[in-house]
Amino acid sequence: MKTLLNIALGLFTLSSSGLLLAQEQQKSPVDFVNPFIGTSNFGATHPGAQYPHALTSVAPFNVAFEHEELNKFEKDAAWNSRVYIHENKFLTGFTHVNLSGVGCPELGVVNIMPTMGNLELDAQKYGSTYSNEHAKPGYYQATLDKYAIKAEATSTLRTGLSRYTFEQGEANIILNLGLGLTNETGGSVKIVSDHEIEGTRTVGTFCYNSQDVRPVYFVARFSKSAKAMGTFKKMPKFTGVEGEWMQYNDSIKPYPNYQHIMSGDNIGAYMRFDTKQQEQIKVKVGISYVSIENARQNLDTEQPNFAFDSTRQKAVDAWNTLLSRIEVKGSDNNKTLLYTGLYHSLIHPSIIQDVNGEYPIMSHQHTAQVGNTHGKNRYSVYSLWDTSRNLHPLLSLIYPEIQSQMVDSALAMYQESGWLPKWELLSMETQTMVGDPATAMIADTYLRGVQTFDVELAYRAMKKSADTINNNPLRPENKDYLTLGYVPVDDEELYDGSVSTSLEYYVADFALGQLAKLLGRNQEAQKYLTQAQGYKKLFDKSTGMLRPKMRNGEWLTPYDPELGRNFEPAPGYIEGNAWNYRFYVPFDIPGLITLNGGDSAFVDSLNATFDTNNFDMGNEPDITYPYLFNYVKGQEHKTVRHVQRLITTHFTDQPAGLPGNDDAGTMSAWLVFSMLGIYPVSPGDMNYATTSTAFDQVTIHLAPAYYSGKTLTITPLREHQVQPSLNGNPLTKGFVTHQQLTQGGELHLLAH
Repeated sequence: MKTLLNIALGLFTLSSSGLLLAQEQQKSPVDFVNPFIGTSNFGATHPGAQYPHALTSVAPFNVAFEHEELNKFEKDAAWNSRVYIHENKFLTGFTHVNLSGVGCPELGVVNIMPTMGNLELDAQKYGSTYSNEHAKPGYYQATLDKYAIKAEATSTLRTGLSRYTFEQGEANIILNLGLGLTNETGGSVKIVSDHEIEGTRTVGTFCYNSQDVRPVYFVARFSKSAKAMGTFKKMPKFTGVEGEWMQYNDSIKPYPNYQHIMSGDNIGAYMRFDTKQQEQIKVKVGISYVSIENARQNLDTEQPNFAFDSTRQKAVDAWNTLLSRIEVKGSDNNKTLLYTGLYHSLIHPSIIQDVNGEYPIMSHQHTAQVGNTHGKNRYSVYSLWDTSRNLHPLLSLIYPEIQSQMVDSALAMYQESGWLPKWELLSMETQTMVGDPATAMIADTYLRGVQTFDVELAYRAMKKSADTINNNPLRPENKDYLTLGYVPVDDEELYDGSVSTSLEYYVADFALGQLAKLLGRNQEAQKYLTQAQGYKKLFDKSTGMLRPKMRNGEWLTPYDPELGRNFEPAPGYIEGNAWNYRFYVPFDIPGLITLNGGDSAFVDSLNATFDTNNFDMGNEPDITYPYLFNYVKGQEHKTVRHVQRLITTHFTDQPAGLPGNDDAGTMSAWLVFSMLGIYPVSPGDMNYATTSTAFDQVTIHLAPAYYSGKTLTITPLREHQVQPSLNGNPLTKGFVTHQQLTQGGELHLLAH
């Protein structure tokens, strides 16, 4: 009997283990994504519901109104580019147009908030704390504590869908157009019927630099007809006799049953309902940057009904399709870091065209011209100073069909405006940051084998950027650069960064030169590659730094290499100091080694950067530096050590799990590459520096339309192996080329 019992228990144990294993195997990439990563530590991501590369997302908005206990970080109290901050606890609605991981405040508008009880239209009074948060790609939920309302959100490419579960009583749904992250004001709203509202909200003035603005058009539709409705407006402050007589003075004035257009800065609309216990009301919102009619068409096409669960499932499926291009075996923690990083890398650039193909063209300021994509995607949000370094190479490797259309979009911007983008937002050029990053991005894409765009058009566009001397918005310092070989510090304004600008021009010229060589334009190739060598004119042997230089050839004095470490203005450098830019010649590290006095001196300088805490993982200029040890034979282990340390220190499964601003997916792309075990060293350079892999096995499914290989498998070295190898061939120099990887096969690397 005992024996039989033991056998039965053993079978049960095996069955249970098998069940657990089956459940584990059923987990999809989406299950490992944690959208809360990056919502603290200035990561600027949000946990809201979004679709890959979507025009619309639905995000909780908790940065309005400063409160000592509830809201420690208020949107207007400091430089704040976040619609959601994990430490904050006071929510004032759900916004439908948002940016992710961007360093300047913008968008965060079309705010919808459910409440219960008497109608209160002051957001500071109707806002609520929240609990029971949960988020996965394409889904967000929370309980609004003040009202016991369960709020859920999902989305499509161009629409958002919210579902609110109410208690019994009087329910309100408030559309507030005054609240927003943007620094622009103004909008309009109109109640169309007892179940539909339409309107506009003006956005723009990104990074306080560009003065371009653009209207966001929306249509909001409710699953239940309202018993009462109206609009509202915040009235100005009246003084004197006027103030004595005005009923609504410096306060919110309701307009019950008002169905004309309401315009102004702090305006909105509301719908009121009688609800039963646990009754659900859904709100779907269509967004367009072209017209209200297009917003309505987007809504009707992508959400013909209020099918919340199926809409959510479509979002999950879309995410899984993309995330599954990379399959990994390893710890759950590492899977969470990788798939969340990949998730963040697939948010921007995002589409801007409507379902009918229409989009606002990139042209002169404040025009309302409309183009049509004719079936292609038109992308927007090009944070190229950041993303040209690793995000676009990641897309080229894993999602070349997406990257190709992103290049097509950039070329369309050139045809429409006369120039390639630098930091484009909603078909507006913001001129944020320095350099000519579109040239680096486009040339790099073609060199990697993504050659389905018009390369002749691209080459003309890049040549215009590189060669135009006067009135060049991409290279405003080009006259000095082409004459002197560098940008002088003499006329530099507060955040110009003459050294930084020069270095970005060198990177772009190198990439353009490599493309010219591939296209057989050898004379032009030599010209651009020679220009890229101008960095040597900025190398100061006495300090070992790339140093600001005057027009007359003298060094800037006095000189403090650490100035700019805390983002304070520093002559010569933007968003960093001399240490952060010390090795920023990614295309010619061997040449820089020679300038430094050879391998040993170079390694000493590189070590000093880390030892003195002058390496900044949270910003772009130096994020390649851990990989530079690979250029010195016998020092590759230091790349492995530093990369492992940086991942462990700065990337965690927590809201503060990014080293700072995600920069439209750039930091996340760094993590993805680094966990796989490879990293692209420079735009235009097809070498990946190798490091250790964080997984037991990585399988990358290569795109057959672009690459000859079917899969690339990355695994740790086996016990008998001592040297990294590709398809059995040892890697003797710590690098592997893009062309080698895309032929497929097996890459063996060190293990974490």
